[in-house]
Amino acid sequence: MNHPILYRKRLIPNECIELKDDIILHIDDDIIVTSWQALHKRSDISTGYSIYYLKLGYKVSKFIQPDGSLRHWYCDIVDYKYNPETNSLVTLDLLADVIIKPDGFIKVVDLDELEKAFDQGLLSSELLKKSLLRLNRLLTELYENGIENLSAPLLNVINVSY
Repeated sequence: MNHPILYRKRLIPNECIELKDDIILHIDDDIIVTSWQALHKRSDISTGYSIYYLKLGYKVSKFIQPDGSLRHWYCDIVDYKYNPETNSLVTLDLLADVIIKPDGFIKVVDLDELEKAFDQGLLSSELLKKSLLRLNRLLTELYENGIENLSAPLLNVINVSY
């Protein structure tokens, strides 16, 4: 995969957005590391970085506040679809998310959206199972090792970039 066009697809609300301003800092068969600006002006987040774990089914993002400090880590449970004809990668948000605060506190969010999408037929039973299994794997990693292992590719890229 050679610097694909990145898209974010959500089920609730139903939208697919090209992430045209995201900058790919690193890409290989396992991960993509990007830097980005918030899509919409916000008072709590201005910029950040994301690590797309292509084989694991999650995206780990570092949200940066306007003053440059860490707001939190945000982990999306996702499914990836790469189209070689258009060299595009669509990241489908599977709704379950995990937030890690700077003090290490871990919070699982949006499970109600997961149930709602399944009940409304927006999410197949196969994708529901993927979401739950990936969430379990991510939480196991976080409880055993914290965010350090998952954030390491970003730190490697940033250190190499400067």
